[in-house]
Amino acid sequence: MNFKKILLAACAVQGILGTAQAQNQPPRPKLVVGIVLDQMRWDYLYRYADRFGKGGFKRLLKDGFSCQNTSINYLPSFTAPGHSCIYTGSVPALHGIAANEWIDKLTRKEVYCTEDKDVRSVGNNGDAGKMSPKNLLASTITDELRLATNFKAKTIGVSLKDRGSILPAGHTASGAYWFDGKDGQFITSTFYTNTLPKWVLDFNARNCTDSLLKNDWNTLYPIESYTQSTADDNAYEGKLKGEKAPVFPHQLAQNITKDKGVIRSTPWGNTLTRLMGEAAIAGEGLGKDEVTDFLAISFSSTDYIGHVFAPNSIEVEDCYLRMDKELELFLNYLDKQVGKGKYTVFLTADHGGAHNVTFLQDHKLPGANFDFKKVSTLLNDRLQRTFKADSLVHFDNYQIYFNEAAIAKNNLDLKAISAETKRIIEQVDFVSYVFDMKDQTTNIAPEHIWEMAVNGYNRKRSGDLQVILDPGHYSGYGSTGTTHGSWNPYDAHIPLIFYGWGIQKGASFKPYYMTDIAPTIAALLHIQAPNANIGTPIVEVLK
Repeated sequence: MNFKKILLAACAVQGILGTAQAQNQPPRPKLVVGIVLDQMRWDYLYRYADRFGKGGFKRLLKDGFSCQNTSINYLPSFTAPGHSCIYTGSVPALHGIAANEWIDKLTRKEVYCTEDKDVRSVGNNGDAGKMSPKNLLASTITDELRLATNFKAKTIGVSLKDRGSILPAGHTASGAYWFDGKDGQFITSTFYTNTLPKWVLDFNARNCTDSLLKNDWNTLYPIESYTQSTADDNAYEGKLKGEKAPVFPHQLAQNITKDKGVIRSTPWGNTLTRLMGEAAIAGEGLGKDEVTDFLAISFSSTDYIGHVFAPNSIEVEDCYLRMDKELELFLNYLDKQVGKGKYTVFLTADHGGAHNVTFLQDHKLPGANFDFKKVSTLLNDRLQRTFKADSLVHFDNYQIYFNEAAIAKNNLDLKAISAETKRIIEQVDFVSYVFDMKDQTTNIAPEHIWEMAVNGYNRKRSGDLQVILDPGHYSGYGSTGTTHGSWNPYDAHIPLIFYGWGIQKGASFKPYYMTDIAPTIAALLHIQAPNANIGTPIVEVLK
């Protein structure tokens, strides 16, 4: 046999072995897409359903599986812990992302969730790229997919927010990209690469931000048809920069195109995110080979718009009617690029949002703004009178941090200060409970709320007193807009829909938790769950 015949025979054997190996692999989709809609309340799926088209939310609900009773099971219900929980199957007590920012108890310095001073921006020379997943203490489902495929799988994170991209993409990500409002482009950090991939450079060169901001934001349909919302000109809404009133049309082109970051607070931010997600799929060739890839895409404008205008605004209604169309375009793109039935999608939210407190009061419902700065001053003043020392506590994230350095310097008793702080704040208006996280025996409260507090308590990064407010109350946003962070259903009840390859059609009202998302995807892919996972696969979802 000559050399050519030997080579052909060897190739044939290798091909047979390769085919046999592929056949022995567990069946998997070509691509998994995790979609997070920042600040999406569960009820939005139905509040605006009469005007959703057939190809967006309704397509997912009709042909996918909706877990109708899914909740967050930790505190506080903020963006960074939410994205971390979705992708780790864990809680702040274990994954370490205790809030969007927290006080490090050793250094007494404030820490931003994804800050990393050891890396540099890639894509510009600013500070917006000095980010990484360094502070995330657990692996993600995206990390586990990389490990399970010996790093052959590609995993990409895309979001306007750095934390919405970095934390889902995980430690081993092929790439994570986020938006810098200063120049209106997507960037990354040297944690991932020293130069932007060509497809990102090409996307930035399209100047999509500038093109989108040339369009004023008017309602998708005649404004009088927005019957699910409060009248346009009201006292509950904040204003975009450069505006005199929070009303349509929001004249972006005329007033605020110099501030490119304003796109975050308009539906065009969601359009920009979708386009970047599609560019990532094409540029990285996601879903094009036999190894499953993962795109983690988080739409942040839903959150920015909610914060400025509050849930009952026409702006929020219009945002979700437009988001429905963005979803339709994105799903159609996946059909074309990856193939219908060859990819799996899950759609969820990192948290919900409360109704504006002034709106609640005007409709005879309980609610008020809790001025945490005022309460913090009250606490320190009263503690100073008793213990003769200044600045003993710091109030943030609905938690009380103790200044242990000052307490030690003045030879004070931490337990006595903690007990007095708890006594004082329990008497403040709108406070339901104050939990001493180091003393479980004294906390008498509904078990569900206490369990959420325990799950959210990270001993190195969380305050030692957890403050629970009365329903309808929140801190920090004054009379306009809204926020989130509490245990209540408006913040903690989130949508969760699975769709596509390997997913049953249907719905369930059984109670599930955000921590169940990652292990469900792990079960679908036949890979290990993340290393701090405490969730359980939702078996109803899987074929």
